[in-house]
Amino acid sequence: MDKLFKSQRDVAKEEIQGIAWENLESIDQLHSLIKNSKIKTKVIFKHSTRCGISRMALNSFERNYEKKDQEVTYYLLDLIQYRDVSNAIASELNVTHQSPQVIVLKDGLVIHTESHHGIDIKKIQQLIK
Repeated sequence: MDKLFKSQRDVAKEEIQGIAWENLESIDQLHSLIKNSKIKTKVIFKHSTRCGISRMALNSFERNYEKKDQEVTYYLLDLIQYRDVSNAIASELNVTHQSPQVIVLKDGLVIHTESHHGIDIKKIQQLIK
């Protein structure tokens, strides 16, 4: 019924996105996902809700996402609201803070990081095949 009141563009966009985002909201959750990256690859997208470039990068990431049979969990971090988690990522994973930013974790280690216009979901999906 919701689709009845949405534009065709909005409906198409929802169908394309398909990423089952999990919100990253605490340092304890960060520790857990780092540990669990030894079992299943984790992708963190750090998003600034106040930045137009971040919104464009997130939209491109979602638009170009292809659902595949990959064992990956995607996390979305609102770094304005959860700045402490973003700071913990920088210090604990030894990754320079940037926004927007994508960090890929596997076996407890950062295997890829990219920011701004360099964020490319297709490159990430190739990497984690």
